[in-house]
Amino acid sequence: MQNKFESLELGQFIPLHYHHNMLNDSIRMKGFKEAIDLVVKPGAKVLEFGGGTGVQSFFAAQKAQKVYCVERNPELVDAARSLLAKNLNGNKVEVIQADAMHYLPPEPIDVVICEMLHTGLLREKQMPIINSFKKRYLEKFGGTLPVFVPEASIQAIQPIQQNFDFEGFYAPTILFQDPCSVQQRSKSLGNPEVFQLLSYAEPFSQTCYCDAEIIIAENGQFNALRLITKNILAVNMLTYSTVDWHTQYIIFPLATPLMVSKGDQISVRFSYQGGAALSALSDSLEVGLINKEVPVFQCALDTLSHSLNFQQGVVDKAGV
Repeated sequence: MQNKFESLELGQFIPLHYHHNMLNDSIRMKGFKEAIDLVVKPGAKVLEFGGGTGVQSFFAAQKAQKVYCVERNPELVDAARSLLAKNLNGNKVEVIQADAMHYLPPEPIDVVICEMLHTGLLREKQMPIINSFKKRYLEKFGGTLPVFVPEASIQAIQPIQQNFDFEGFYAPTILFQDPCSVQQRSKSLGNPEVFQLLSYAEPFSQTCYCDAEIIIAENGQFNALRLITKNILAVNMLTYSTVDWHTQYIIFPLATPLMVSKGDQISVRFSYQGGAALSALSDSLEVGLINKEVPVFQCALDTLSHSLNFQQGVVDKAGV
């Protein structure tokens, strides 16, 4: 059955003005440029899904022999062709208007770039598109799979106390946070708990599932969860390091806040399909205290969405 709100979901159809914001995100741009430069070898064949303005295909074209840039939105197809024509080696990029769920290149390729990412792997179709591509590519060409950018995603959840007061207006609603900024309105009540490790080159389930038990580290009012998604864009085997990029954090409130003390233990459970609507997580969410005489479970919020910086030692940037 088709979701009546499907037209409002990002999916593969993201307007041009979203991509202008992406171009202006220096952390995102530098991360992908570094990762693509690392994995694309001279003379390589590259495929990009969800090409947008064509910037990542441009990065690849500086070394690649050929880049197939697949974009579904006709407005973005025109924009990518126009912009690539103004840039060095843009002639190496063939921009193709097609559905990424069905497109295959005419020849074997070395690298796949696919950034259809949203926090929680919700909304955008990263998981189903890569899963579909892998099956169809191996059926057509056999052999081995290309390298993927990003190579992997790591997901975590964190209990927090969130200030939902806005100039006297109390609004416990979903919030987005910059993963590189200190969040003065958020108080971490426990460490982030990793619930999913996903390598795109390996077989993976289409389900994002969490059944976590988290120790509370600070006294406070547990009134929200922070959803975190860190993406490993590339792995540098020479330096044993990774090129990382974090989508925004998403903060979503609990329907009924819980007073917690240091040492308390909470449970967090949910399950949803990759690429599902934001409400898919909150619809299945159960949160409770598991070290009290009477366990209390409640469903949270009607909606959801975005991420974290997993580096250690960062004050309220949520480090792992």
